[in-house]
Amino acid sequence: MRTCYYRTGAAVVLMIACIWTSSAAAQSPVGKKTGSGTASPVVGRRAPDPKQAETDDDAPELTPKASQAIEKGLKYLLSTQNKDGSWDSDGKGTRAVGITSLGLMAFMAKAHFPGSGPYGKQLDRAKDFLLKAAKNGADGYLGSVMYEHGLATLALSEMWGMTRNPKDDEAIQKALEAAVKVILRSQNVGGGWRYQPTPDCGQDTSVTVMVFVALASARQAGIMVPNETIKKVGIYLKGAWNVQTGGFTYASHGHKGVTTACTAGGTYAAQLAGQRDAEMVSAALRWLEKQTPGIFGNAHYYYYTHYYAIQAMVQASDEQYAKWYPQIRDALISKQNSNGCWNKGARGGAGYATPMAIITLATPHRYIPIYQR
Repeated sequence: MRTCYYRTGAAVVLMIACIWTSSAAAQSPVGKKTGSGTASPVVGRRAPDPKQAETDDDAPELTPKASQAIEKGLKYLLSTQNKDGSWDSDGKGTRAVGITSLGLMAFMAKAHFPGSGPYGKQLDRAKDFLLKAAKNGADGYLGSVMYEHGLATLALSEMWGMTRNPKDDEAIQKALEAAVKVILRSQNVGGGWRYQPTPDCGQDTSVTVMVFVALASARQAGIMVPNETIKKVGIYLKGAWNVQTGGFTYASHGHKGVTTACTAGGTYAAQLAGQRDAEMVSAALRWLEKQTPGIFGNAHYYYYTHYYAIQAMVQASDEQYAKWYPQIRDALISKQNSNGCWNKGARGGAGYATPMAIITLATPHRYIPIYQR
């Protein structure tokens, strides 16, 4: 059993007993099952108090400039939130489910949850938008592509048990269980996922990583996930791993082009799939480290890459994280616009880049279970 901690103030406060370890992730399902066959949330899960902010003594790598950048980014998000509570990529509702999910995660990364704190009302609206989308969706499918579905599943999972309203938690659980069923039934025979929720539409590393991280989060929170699903993900990742370079490719078997985005995401997914000590992961980490310092200034799919790369370093070791975080921290601070957003080099605009940058910068807080080691 792995015990996850939230650091608040100068103390480390026990928040949640996560019945899931890296060594047993592919061997035993997570959580308890109720008599109805649904999963129950992890015992003791509750939202941390945002007023008990992390101090420099707790996380010296979280500099005042980094904290200021996070706050500016959150204020930008508040200023661009739509009346219905959503965020989107272009002001016209495009990818609203996925971008709203990222927006919620950005606030949660700083211990702001729906229904409480200074942004409780705004986050309640975002949560309501997501739950409405779940209610109106077909068979639990959220958004228009599996990227969105993965992000929405992740946001629902990390919100579950963190709201102040029991009815909200019931609605979140229902939506989350349905979303997980979509993921399970749409896994390709090769172990991955692609753009649409059907097993015959193919698979690629980029989509697979985003969907699987959401599945791992749900599993960690208490949703039952078959061992075979995790095993198949490991098989897919092994097929997408380039033995010669150590990195991951966009697609499994026959595609030799290793990318920073796929290597960052593939490494993190493999760690969550119980492959933490595998040579595949060690080699991928070495490949990422060889890309420094250039990767911090410029990388293909920059924000996607670093969103996953920092989490891979967290999972790897304290030493690797300590080397990586200050470099991406300073790079992101330098890339932030005066209005608080990030969009330099971003495919998908500020709506997508800003929350990803905030989540990356806020890594030292460890408020979100899936981003803990």
